[in-house]
Parts: sequence; C-alpha cells; structure tokens
Amino acid sequence: MVNMRDIESLNEAQSDEPLGRVSILSYGSGHMLNDITSSCWFTYLLVFLLDVGLSPGDAAVVMLSGQLADGFTTIFAGELMDRFGHFKLWHAGGSILVAISFSSVFGSCVPCKLMGTNSSALETVGYSTFAAIFNVGWAVTQVAHMSMVNCMTSNSTSRVSLVSCRNAFTMVANLSLYGIALLIFTLLKSVNVIVQYRWIAYVSISIGSCFVAIFLIGTKEPGSTQHCVDKSLSRISWDYWFKKVLYYQVALVYTMTRLVTNVSQAFLAFYVINDLEMNQSSKALVPAIIYICSLIASVILQETRWSSWRLKLYFSAGAVLWILSGVGIVLLPSRMHNLMYAISIVIGAANALMTVSIMTIWFSKCVLVDQLCYILVTSISMEGVLVGEDLNGCAFVYGSLSFVDKVSCGVVLYVLESYQGSTSIRSNLGMVFGYSVTRLGLGLVPAACSLLSAIVAYTMDLPDTRPRLLVEPLLA
Repeated sequence: MVNMRDIESLNEAQSDEPLGRVSILSYGSGHMLNDITSSCWFTYLLVFLLDVGLSPGDAAVVMLSGQLADGFTTIFAGELMDRFGHFKLWHAGGSILVAISFSSVFGSCVPCKLMGTNSSALETVGYSTFAAIFNVGWAVTQVAHMSMVNCMTSNSTSRVSLVSCRNAFTMVANLSLYGIALLIFTLLKSVNVIVQYRWIAYVSISIGSCFVAIFLIGTKEPGSTQHCVDKSLSRISWDYWFKKVLYYQVALVYTMTRLVTNVSQAFLAFYVINDLEMNQSSKALVPAIIYICSLIASVILQETRWSSWRLKLYFSAGAVLWILSGVGIVLLPSRMHNLMYAISIVIGAANALMTVSIMTIWFSKCVLVDQLCYILVTSISMEGVLVGEDLNGCAFVYGSLSFVDKVSCGVVLYVLESYQGSTSIRSNLGMVFGYSVTRLGLGLVPAACSLLSAIVAYTMDLPDTRPRLLVEPLLA
C-alpha cells in the first residue's frame, strides 16, 4: 500500500524544482491579449467613440460601464477560482469574451443593426454592454493568469521568473500596440479614421489571440493548489486592515498613482490632435515615446537598493517630474508642438518612478514577501510594506485597492469627458483661462494627483528595512 505521506512529500519536492524556460515563456505569453487590448482601451476608445458620433457624455458612460464591470468582477473572480480551480478554463473563457466583445466595442453598433435604428440612446447602450462584457472577460483572464503563479511551483526563483516574463510580455504588448497604430496611421492616411481604429483593434486581437493559444498549449493546468495558500496561517479579518492607518495611506497613494497613468493615457490622443494640432501618427508616436522612456528608466531602477527613505525620495521625484510636465502641457502652444516629444520623455521617467505594472501588484509581496520582482517601482513597494508578513490578508489588500483604482478611474474619466462635452463650460474656460478642458484635464489632474500622493507618501511611517536589490534574473 502506498503511503499517502510519501506521495505528498514527493509532490512537494517536485513543486520545489525550478520550471523550464519553455514553461516560463508559455506562461508569460498568456496575458498578451489582455495587455494589448487594455492599452488600446485607454489610449483610443474615447477618441473612437466621439468619431463614430457619440457625444462626450455618452462616451464617458461607455468608459464608466467598463470600469465598473472590471472593478466588481475582480472582487468575485478570485473567490470563485479559489473554490473551483481550473485556471486554464477560466482563462480561455475570459479570453474568448475579450476577443469577441472588444471587436464589437470597436466595431459597429450591434443592437442598432438588429433594431434597424441608430438612436443615440441605443448606441450608448450597445457600446456600454460590450464594454462591460469586455471588462468582465478581461478581469477573469487577469485573475486566472495571476492565480496560476503560486500554484505552478513553490520554487521562489521560478515564481519570480514567471512574473518577470509576464512583465516582459507586457512591454511587448504595449510597444506592439503603438507600433501597429503608427503603421496604420502612416500607411492608411487616406482611409477613414474610424476604419483605422478598427484595423488597430482587429490586428491587436489577432496577435493577442495567437499568444493565448501558445499559453493554453504550452502551460499545464496546476494539478494541486496545496502550495497556493499557507493553510497553517489563520485568515485575517477585514476589520484588521480597516484599523491600520497605513492601509488608507497606501490606498490613497496607489489610487492617485493609477489616476495619473490612466487619465494621462486616456486624454493624450485628444490633446496632441485637437490642442497641439499634430498629425495623426502622433497619437501613436507620443505614447510610444512615453512608454519606451518609462521602460528605460525602469531598467535603471533595477539596480536600486531599496530602503524607506529612498522609496519616498524616488516617489517624490516622480511626482515633481509629473507636476513640471503638467505645467508644460497646460502652457505649451500649438505652434511649438514638437516640444511635446521632450515632455513625453519627462513623463516616461515620472511614470517609471511612480507607477507599476499591475501584475507585479499581486506578486511582489503577496506571493514572495522577500523577493522584489522585475520592473517593481515605488508605489507597489509601499503596498508590500503594508502587507508585510500578513500573507493570508494580502488578497483583501490587493483586491480592495484594485477595486478602488478601477472605479475611481471610471468616475474621474466620466466627469472629465462629460465636462469636455459641455458647451457652456468650455466657453467659460475659454474666456477665463483660454484653455480647453482636455488641456486642463491632462495637465492639472495628473499633476494634482501626483502632488497629493507625494504628500501622503511623505507622511507614511515605513519600516526602514535592509536595503535590497530590485531585480531577479529573467528565466533564471
């Protein structure tokens, strides 16, 4: 008779073995569809909706519906997967929803075709429905992909390699999106701009779907979740976190940091075309410069040995850079629009100091308390300090912060886009300040969020831990 304890010991020993490069690469490719569509969502959705005829207020409703669906789905998806498992099945289902609904978001109004009418209300409902479905699928795919890391292996080096590879593919996805957009805006100048956006969306979906297929074929379904959670630790009540001042401080800093990134990304295309009167290719070139500069700065940050004072210093430096960039955005005249490329470099450096790849949020400290992952930056380091050794409470911390981030982002974008469509407000701003809502929103909102987050970060009482390097080798 086989001893069950020996079998468990054998399984644990196998889970401690490092993963091969093929397994790591196939896993890393699994979030490409989410990453490339997310980048397209924030960069071009609002511009596309206005071009197809929606009012700014209706376009804001579409964006808000998607953000709300994403936020609420994130809360429940993790709990369902913990109970029922089958991560690859969840991932495949979510990816199918993403591919179908995203093509519909950037396609024509499906309900309008079915009903034979093009009323603005029906268009708003149609686009909002598919936007919500897209974000539900996006959140399910994200949670499934993240949840697999801790169940695929208990080897700490392999876990860091999985997350590092995942983040590397995030860079590939973002750069691919802007590369695709740049080619289409350049080669299809004579084509209607709505068709250009649809080509960007369809090509992005096709590329992302190919990588999803690679992930599903090359990644094995984790056979056991025994090393996903440490059962020896008691579950921490939500009340525990609500009594910690640091929880509210980190929540505010993280939310403000995400608003800086998302608001700037959503309004950048409006700004370079309508306010600076740059050519269509700038809608891809300027975001690409920002991302590349952010990537370079992040690579430099890998060599940093982190401590509490350095964390605050770097975060504050990023905030100052964004404030300076915001001032430049507000004051930059259209005749000097080429200076926007220089401002983009500063924004990229600021983003590298302040923001973080959303994937690292879940793993940098929740899965690996003493291992900082690839492309980790200061705002998520603060979250890791908050979680500390309370691993069984990290799901609530990261889940609640992600929920607040997505909902607050949707609300802020809704308000800004609604004001952008108000003729009276626009005329008043023109008479008093001489600036558009887009210019003020892109310049002042991220700058104000940066200032507030830097002030809160400075007041944090962070433990001064032993300085440590940022990076683990990819595919170690």
